[in-house]
Amino acid sequence: MAEQQPEAGAPEAAQFAIQRVFAKNISFETPNSPEIFTEAWKPEVQMDIDTKSKKLEGDNYEVVLSITVTAKVADKTAFLVEVEQAGIFAIANLPPQQMAHTIGSMCPGILFPYAREAISNLVNRGTFPPLNLAPVNFDALFASYMQQVAKQQQEQADSDESQKLDS
Repeated sequence: MAEQQPEAGAPEAAQFAIQRVFAKNISFETPNSPEIFTEAWKPEVQMDIDTKSKKLEGDNYEVVLSITVTAKVADKTAFLVEVEQAGIFAIANLPPQQMAHTIGSMCPGILFPYAREAISNLVNRGTFPPLNLAPVNFDALFASYMQQVAKQQQEQADSDESQKLDS
């Protein structure tokens, strides 16, 4: 059977591969221990998520998912967990909009289970009750981010146009 050769001028197929997944930074603090263990365990848990990325050599990109979880009981911090879960991804031959979505949504979605496991393990080692983080819809977060960027760009364009008219 003969191999099929791509037609001259035809776009190359999109490529995506996970090169490595690693913990970049991990921190666990219990600033009010051991006193916090005597409090009734009715915590207020807050989770903050952030992502950042940078282009590496060739078609490789580093994506870092940062998650901070703070649990408070009666206005006292029970624990604070910070995890930066990172990955190196080989991504090629994607249009710019699809590349942005891959880096901003798909890659963090791959990293999240690793970060969630690290956080759960740290909380367990601190002898606190289990903490199971709910899944995160990174597609919705990315769409919201893109709407904010578009709104800021529109406001900037309106502001620039207004300044031109005033001149």
